[in-house]
Amino acid sequence: MTQAGRQGSPRNGSGRNSSGRNEARGGTGRSNAGGFSGRGGNAGAGKRSFNQGEGRPFRASKPREERPFDPDNPTTAGGYEARQAKPAKPFRKPGSNKPGYGKAPGTPGALKPKPKPGNAKQYGSKAFGSERFGQNLGPVRKPGRARGPRQEVPQSELHDADGVRLQKVMAQAGVASRRVCEEMILEGRVEVDGQVTTELGMRVDPTTAVIHVDGIRIQLDETLVYMVFNKPKGVVSTMEDPEGRPCISDFLKNNKNKGERLFHVGRLDVATEGLLLLTNDGELANRLTHPSFEVPKTYLVQVRGPFPQGVGAKLKSGVELEDGVATVDSFRLVDSTPGHVLIEVVLHSGKNRIVRRVFDAVGFPVERLVRVKVGPIGLGDQRQGSIRNLGRQEIGHLLASVGL
Repeated sequence: MTQAGRQGSPRNGSGRNSSGRNEARGGTGRSNAGGFSGRGGNAGAGKRSFNQGEGRPFRASKPREERPFDPDNPTTAGGYEARQAKPAKPFRKPGSNKPGYGKAPGTPGALKPKPKPGNAKQYGSKAFGSERFGQNLGPVRKPGRARGPRQEVPQSELHDADGVRLQKVMAQAGVASRRVCEEMILEGRVEVDGQVTTELGMRVDPTTAVIHVDGIRIQLDETLVYMVFNKPKGVVSTMEDPEGRPCISDFLKNNKNKGERLFHVGRLDVATEGLLLLTNDGELANRLTHPSFEVPKTYLVQVRGPFPQGVGAKLKSGVELEDGVATVDSFRLVDSTPGHVLIEVVLHSGKNRIVRRVFDAVGFPVERLVRVKVGPIGLGDQRQGSIRNLGRQEIGHLLASVGL
C-alpha cells in the first residue's frame, strides 16, 4: 500500500477524525508522515483529553419511581426497609437433610440413634494412660462364672494403720499421678479387696491388698514377670531341649530376665508360629490353661483353595474327633489368592494340635498356622523371634480375664 493509501485508511487517525481528535492531541495526531513525531511538537501533545464530548447535550437521570406506601403491607414502599426485608426461611431441624431422616429406628436406612451421655460414665483420665503398649484393649472382660453375693465389708476394716496411702500405692504402680489417683478414688473407680472405696485417707498393705482401677487389676508384686514371645517356625516350646533343637531359652540370652525361671503358658508345636506367653506367675499360668476359664485364642490358618461354602458353619456346629467333638467359636475368611485361602478362627479349647486336627477332619490340611492372640493380648507388629514385656494395662486385662 502506498503512503497516500495509509493516510486515508480507516485505521489511521486522519481517516476517523480529522479535526476533533487531532486537535485534542496537539494538532498533529498520526496523520503526519513521521507517525509519532507529533508528540514533541506542542505542550499538550501526548496527553489524554477529557473534553471530547463537549458537543453532546446533557441529559439528567430520571428519578426513581416510588410505589405508594401501604400501612398494611410495609414492604410495598420500595425503600431501604423493603429491600432489606426478606421472607423468613422455614425452620429445619439439624440433620434433616441426611438420608434416612424421619425413618423409624430399626428400619433399613434409618439413622442410628446417638448414645445418651448418661448411659456410660465419662472419666477425664484413663488408668495407665501414659503407657506405650495396651492402649486400645477396650473394656475389661471378666469370665462369666457364677459367683455368690458380694459381702459388704466396712471400709474401716480395710484400713491398715501401718500401711501406705492408697493414692501413693496407685501412683507408684504407674496408674497416674497422685492427684489424678485421688480423683479416681473420689469418683468411686477404685476397689480394694473387692470393695469400692471413696476415702482418701485409707492405707493399705501393698503386699497383700488387691486393688482394681476401672476393673483393671494393679500388679503390685514387682518380682512377677509377664512377657510375649513371637515364636518362629522350627522352635520347640520348651526351655531346654535334650536333642539340641532351638528352644525358648535361646531367645532369652539377651533379655534382662534371662536368669528368671519362666513358664510358657500352653504349647505350640514345632511347625506353628506366633504368640507364646512367658511368666513366673504360677497362678496366672494355671488359670490361662484351665478349660473352666475358657480363654479364647485366635489363629490365622492358611489352607489350599478354593474353600467351599458351608465348611465354616460345619466347624462352628462341631467336628467329630477321636477324643470328642471340637468346635470353633468364630470363623472368618481373611484373604484369598490363587490356590490359597487365609482364615481366622477363634477357639478356647486347649487340646493338643486342635486347630490342625479340626481342619484335617473337614478335608483341608493346614499349610501354615500362626497364633496371633491369647485372651486380650495380641502380637500386633511384633517382630518374629523377639520378646517384649507386657505393659501394666495389658497385665491388668490379662489378670482380669481369668478372674484375678
